[in-house]
Amino acid sequence: MGDTEDSVTSKRTVFVTVGTTCFDALVKAVDTLEVKQELSRRGYTHLLIQMGRGTYEPTKSLGEDGLLAVDYFTFSSSIADHLRSASLVISHAGSGSIFETLRLGKPLIVVVNEDLMDNHQSELAEELAERKHLYCGRPQTLHQVIARMDLESLLRYHPGDATPVAKIINKCLGFPDD
Repeated sequence: MGDTEDSVTSKRTVFVTVGTTCFDALVKAVDTLEVKQELSRRGYTHLLIQMGRGTYEPTKSLGEDGLLAVDYFTFSSSIADHLRSASLVISHAGSGSIFETLRLGKPLIVVVNEDLMDNHQSELAEELAERKHLYCGRPQTLHQVIARMDLESLLRYHPGDATPVAKIINKCLGFPDD
């Protein structure tokens, strides 16, 4: 096998997404040396950061320093492509990002934005973490979450079947059963 094939097959990307929000605390957290070193130690080679409306610009790197190659962008027409090619996803606690990642079967660390008022997103993330579908942390604890994570212990998320609920609603509304 040639060098080109080896480098392609060994590429392990961590994709970070903040969705359409501004979550500079998460971007700053993944841009720290300790987080990059821990990801590198765990065999990841690339860090791609979707920074949304944030103003903090992470440090780009080609990976020549022995750490991760790092790149970033603000928005993309298709986050799904980035999620599909990722070996690990680190995401804000938005339900769309969480469930899209889980449906793809990707290991996920959700980082809760503590600056949000009335943060129901943290309840969702913490419940899914309790059920062992993902890991959950805060920007200041991200390094420890990565250091302690055991991706083999995560359970695959299987979306529930809404058919029984839909049938009950249809019956109550007077629609015939199909």
